[in-house]
Amino acid sequence: MTINYSLESILCNVIQGDQAAFAKLYRHYRTPALKFCLYLLKDQEEAENMVHDVFIKIWERRASINPDLNFSSYLFTCLRNMAFDYLKQVEKSQLLKQRYMERMESAHDEEIDDQENRFKSLQTAINSLSEKRKMILLLNIEGGKSYQEIAELLRISKNTVKNQLVKAKQLLREKLDYALPA
Repeated sequence: MTINYSLESILCNVIQGDQAAFAKLYRHYRTPALKFCLYLLKDQEEAENMVHDVFIKIWERRASINPDLNFSSYLFTCLRNMAFDYLKQVEKSQLLKQRYMERMESAHDEEIDDQENRFKSLQTAINSLSEKRKMILLLNIEGGKSYQEIAELLRISKNTVKNQLVKAKQLLREKLDYALPA
């Protein structure tokens, strides 16, 4: 009974703002509070943080504590509520992370689909060119050939190569939403 009476007097002193009494109260409840939080959270660091946070709140709200009520019950109810709030927050955070990852995957898939569609449209547009223009364009774009090299290869003038490329790119621009590099 002396421990109970002693805890009651310590609690009364805490309510009055006695920091030494608060330190005694903290030392008395720290280990069981920590075990309780660790059981709920399965995370040592977070359990320690939670115990500290609850005791900080108790100190801040010491004036509203009723010494006639069971302090132990009050403490563990606060810890339980804080732990449940934390677990809900973690669950919500994981759900948001999962949704974000799903959206990123979806956006990536859409981007790939968009690129594939643009490539198909480009291929269709290129295939609609005359054979001569298509050959000049492909030699220049895919083959990396200069106007002079294409002219020599096809035995046409350099100006013809230039004119055919300008017309080919103009037709492609008209058929597509984006332009080929000049």
